Amino acid sequence: MEQILTIALLIVAVLIIIAVIMQPTKGNAASMLSGSDDGQAKTKARGFEAFLIKTTSVLSVLFFVLTIALAYLSAK
Repeated sequence: MEQILTIALLIVAVLIIIAVIMQPTKGNAASMLSGSDDGQAKTKARGFEAFLIKTTSVLSVLFFVLTIALAYLSAK
């Protein structure tokens, strides 16, 4: 059972990495850290970007559930 959870955890981790890399950048990271605003309006994500955000959220929750389950099983 632990081997199955470990394999599932590795697959989910790789999928999270792919989903995060595929998301478009929002701008210059240095300007975000400094607090300067470039004047772009905050718009709601649509289409493929919204799908990637939801996918990343679901995968991250699944990652934590698998991690907790694996820790629980290995503690026995």
